[in-house]
Amino acid sequence: MITKNQASKTKQPKINVITLGCSKNTYDSEVLMGQLRGNQLLVEHEPANMGKDDIVVINTCGFIDNAKQESIDTILQYSELKEQGKIGKVIVTGCLSERYTPELSAEISNVDAYFGTNDLPQMLQTLGANYKHELIGERLLTTPSHFAYFKIAEGCNRPCSFCAIPLMRGQHVSRTIDDLVVEARYLASQGTKELILIAQDLTYYGIDIYGKRKLDELLNRLADVEGIEWIRLQYAYPSGFPMEILDVMNARPNICNYLDMPLQHISDNMLKSMRRGITKQKTIDLVNQIRDKVPNIALRTTLICGYPGETQDDFEQMLAWVEDTKFDRLGCFTYSHEEKTHAYDLIDNISAEEKQERVDTIMEVQQGISFDINQEKVGHTFKVLIDRKEADYFIGRTEFDSPEVDNEVLIPATSQYASIGNFVQVKIDRAEDFDLYGSIVN
Repeated sequence: MITKNQASKTKQPKINVITLGCSKNTYDSEVLMGQLRGNQLLVEHEPANMGKDDIVVINTCGFIDNAKQESIDTILQYSELKEQGKIGKVIVTGCLSERYTPELSAEISNVDAYFGTNDLPQMLQTLGANYKHELIGERLLTTPSHFAYFKIAEGCNRPCSFCAIPLMRGQHVSRTIDDLVVEARYLASQGTKELILIAQDLTYYGIDIYGKRKLDELLNRLADVEGIEWIRLQYAYPSGFPMEILDVMNARPNICNYLDMPLQHISDNMLKSMRRGITKQKTIDLVNQIRDKVPNIALRTTLICGYPGETQDDFEQMLAWVEDTKFDRLGCFTYSHEEKTHAYDLIDNISAEEKQERVDTIMEVQQGISFDINQEKVGHTFKVLIDRKEADYFIGRTEFDSPEVDNEVLIPATSQYASIGNFVQVKIDRAEDFDLYGSIVN
C-alpha cells in the first residue's frame, strides 16, 4: 500500500488507469480517477508513457468472448511490463475480475490485487486513498468535456437468458434524483453540455428506491439544469416501457429525440427462450407507439444472431422485420455462450461462421436503410455539436446520434471554422451510408 507519508518522501508514483469495455466502465474509471485526484494522488488515463514505479489499474470488461479476451490480453501485457521492471504495480478491477478472480489469480499470479465492480473503497485504500463521499459527481472525464456519460443506476433485475451482467454488476440499484441533479450541475459548471444517460436498464429507474418508475421525473429535473443542452437516453428495456418519458421528451427541448432500446430479436420463439418478457406483436406495437408519439425520434436497437436454436425461419423473421421497421440506427452481434447464464444450458448449435454470416446479412440491409434515411437529410439544416477536428474536417453529431456508435457530420475545415464543444447550424450537402457532409450556416 502507498501511504501519503511515503509519497511525500519519494517521488510520488503515478496511477495510470486503462479502461476497456462499455460506457459504464468509462464512467466507473472517471469516478475512480476523481477520487484519486481528490486524495491528491497523481492519476492519468491511458497515458502514452509510464514510469518504472507507476501503478497501472486495468478496468476490465467481461461481457462477451471478444471483450474477455481483450481484457486478458491487456492484463498479460502489463503484468509482463511489471516483470521487466518497466512499471511498478498492476491492479485489476471491473467486470472480468468480478466474475473470474479465482481463475485469473491462478493464471496471472503477479497481479498485485484483483477487485470487483463494487469494491471501489477497498481499491482506493490499496492505492493509498480514502473514499470521499463529498466528491459526489466530481469525476475526471475521459470524454471531451462537452459530453459525459451519466450513470443513473447500477446492476440489473432482468432475467435475460443470454446475459451475465447481473453476475458481474449485481441487482438494480438506482441513484437518487437529488444526487444525480448535484452531479449534473457540477458537470455543467465544468462545461458539459450533453448528458448521455446510461444504466443496464434506464426504464427500471426508481422502482427500488421510490416504489415506482421515476425516469420521467428525473428527466424533468435534469432538463432544468442550466447549461445542459442535450440529454440522451441509452439502454432502455422494452418490457414495461414507461410511455410517460415520451411526453417529457416532447415537452422539454433539451431532451434529444433519440432512444436506444436493445430489442435483441423479433421471433416469438427466440424472445421466449431469451426470457425477454415481450412478444413479437407487442414489440412491433411498442415501436409504432413510440414513433406515433414522437414522430421524428431516432430509434437505435441492438440484435443478436445465432442464439441457441435460432432456425432459418427465426432469422428470416428478424431480417424481414429489420427491412420493414427501418431503424435509424442498428447494431448486431453474434451470440456468445456465457457460463452460469440460463442459456448456457442450451446447446450452442450454430457455427461461428453461420452466426457471422447472419450478422453480415442484417448489417448489409441496415446499411441500405441508413443510406436512404441519410439521403432524406440532404438540403436540411441541423443543430450539430462539434466533437473534434480530424484531418481536413470538423466532426460533430446531430441530436439523433450518440458518440462512437452513430452517424457523424463532417464539415470541411479548409473553408470553415467550428469551435470544438460548441453547437453550430449545419446544412447537409451530401450523405453516405453512415456519414453526413455539410456546411455551417448562420
